[in-house]
Formats: sequence, C-alpha cells, structure tokens
Amino acid sequence: MAAIRVMIVDDHEMVRLGIKSYLMTEENIDFLGEASNGKEAAELAMKVRPDVILMDLLMEGGTGIDATRDILSFLPDCRIIILTSYYDDEQVFPALEAGAHSYILKTSSAPDILSAIYKASNGEAVIEPQVANKLMTRFRTKERVLHDDLTEREMDVLECLGDGLTNQEIADTLFIGIKTVKTHVSNILSKLEKNDRTQAAIYANRNGLLRKKHT
Repeated sequence: MAAIRVMIVDDHEMVRLGIKSYLMTEENIDFLGEASNGKEAAELAMKVRPDVILMDLLMEGGTGIDATRDILSFLPDCRIIILTSYYDDEQVFPALEAGAHSYILKTSSAPDILSAIYKASNGEAVIEPQVANKLMTRFRTKERVLHDDLTEREMDVLECLGDGLTNQEIADTLFIGIKTVKTHVSNILSKLEKNDRTQAAIYANRNGLLRKKHT
C-alpha cells in the first residue's frame, strides 16, 4: 500500500503540532507539511500535491472554504477533510459546496481523524452526525417546497402522476391534449429535478399531492 500524502491546515500551532506528531507515527502516512491559513495552504498544496488535506475553516489570511475551492481547481482528485469546531449552517453548506470530501469536528479522537484520512484516500466520506442531520433536514426542506414553482395546471398533472395515470388518462381527466400533457410532464420533471415520471409520482405521493377525485 502506497503511503497517503497528507498536509495540515490550521491557524493554531498546537493543533498542527498535535496532529502532526500523531500522524508521523503512522508508517502509511507521508506527512508533507503544514499551513496556518488558506492562502498558505493553496501555495503549499500546489508544491507538494497531497492526497488528503486536513483543513480548518475560520482562519485569518484566507478561509478554509476559499482554500478548498482554490486547491480543488488545480488538484481535483485531492480529498479535503474539514476539521473544525464549527457545524453551523454558515460553515457546513459552503464548505461542502466548495468540494470538501468529509466534515469532522475537532472533538474527534486521534484514531477517528486517522480513520477519516484512510477512508478519504479510498473515496469514502465521513460526515459528523450533527452535520449529517443538517444535510438531511436541508434535503427534506428543499424537496418539500420544490413544487411551489409549479403552475396550477402543472400541479394538476403532478397529482395525476401521483395516482399513476398515463398521459392519455391525464389528458382525458383534465380535458387537455396529449401533447400539452407531455409538455407539462417535461416541465414538472425539470422543476422538481427528477429524471422520470416514476420519480415525480413518488415525490407526489411523499408530499401528499394526490387527487381525491377524477372527473
């Protein structure tokens, strides 16, 4: 097994020293260096080209979010693990949207941090439970309100999809042409970010959007 090339980014020297000392006892870890802010991190990463980076978030001289975005622009295969004390929405979502691979807290044990490094090198993400809960809440909230963008007629068609009606049955039910139905279905899939009518039907059922009566 090739050694995993790792670097650390944190504005607290003692944090860097503690993690560095632990990692250097691991024969499968090749410690490449450390940086104290995002700007230094990008410069160092460009030179040493690490496999995995342990990245703090809030630092003077360049945030971890900016550094993550910059580093991945020239090292797209690098795995960046956010290692921070913060898990509020203002930090979590921008960090993950910037391309961070994993998100763990500084309260994690040394073995847990090491495990996250090994998993990241294998393409596995590690998300702190508090962060995972935020992601699930955000996903559910987003899905619940997606249909707010549908027109009244598109809502009618979606409700019919939820009841499993074919395009012809929808046309007969709503007294519209089948071409119009197809157009509405296409618009619905686009707005709901679904791949097919089955996924749209599942969405309609999950959100209670069923027609009570067909006429």
